[in-house]
Amino acid sequence: MTTLENRPASPSRALDSEPAVPLESVAPAVAYRTAKINGLDIFYREAGPKDAPVILLPHGFPTSSHMFRNLIPALADEFRLIAPDYPGFGNSSMPTVDQFDYTFANLTDVIEQFTETLGLTKYSLYAQDYGGPVSFRLAVRHPERVQALIVQNGNAYDEGIDNDFWKPIKAYWKQRNAESEKYIRGIFAREGTIFQYVNGVRNVEAISPDNWNMDQPLLDRPGNAEIQLALFHSYGSNPPQYGEWQAYFRKYQPPTLILWGKNDVIFPAAGAEPYKRDLKNLEFHLLDTGHFALEEDGGKMAGLMRNFLRKNVAP
Repeated sequence: MTTLENRPASPSRALDSEPAVPLESVAPAVAYRTAKINGLDIFYREAGPKDAPVILLPHGFPTSSHMFRNLIPALADEFRLIAPDYPGFGNSSMPTVDQFDYTFANLTDVIEQFTETLGLTKYSLYAQDYGGPVSFRLAVRHPERVQALIVQNGNAYDEGIDNDFWKPIKAYWKQRNAESEKYIRGIFAREGTIFQYVNGVRNVEAISPDNWNMDQPLLDRPGNAEIQLALFHSYGSNPPQYGEWQAYFRKYQPPTLILWGKNDVIFPAAGAEPYKRDLKNLEFHLLDTGHFALEEDGGKMAGLMRNFLRKNVAP
């Protein structure tokens, strides 16, 4: 006869007897903070030692700092990672187009002031999608602060926007009206948002629907469509800056890691190749994935970033 005292422990009792494992021992804790910048609440994610080399992570469209949710803890044992949300995106303030002029120059102003508020005097920049022009504008303003560039489907050359995807956008730059807006509105409608995540990936089942289910309700907020239309129009101010950005590359030669989703139809691999013309300390990787390469190849990319920054950025 088996008594209660000598009966084998049930699975639940056995688990209860195991000591709890602090989550911090599995992955470094991420802090969720807000900085006041010119009256705006700028939300940001941060993790890593305060005295570690800084990686500044401006996000792409149509997302937010959420795009870095997995990269941050993957590198925070060795680096300090900081990912802000732009005005009108994520958890930051969303002033209307009448209250804030949504241009890439002004987004860069906000991020510049954000870095100064946090006392960031040296950092590496992650340049992807909208984070490309924000990062490159910031680098031109403060070349002495930039320790390295990580370029992931972030464009700085005419070759990168010379395809069918960009033709209607270029028409919108030339003439903004109800007709030219139709294509743009489709990009930030639900199907367009999903497309940006799944185009060019190896395995659609590897891409979490949490991405578009988080982005789309924010895009659908009253007044946000006008913000996105303004920024798409302002993107036309970036190609005239390409020459200045390329001159910065040639003059300052920032160590640069290219991690490019080669199947991206938005920023195709043709935009990655020209960096080889201007940068000497360049590590170049074309990845078999799409626009948001972190979604499918985040682990590989984190390893490449770690090794590259160890070699090129002094602790």
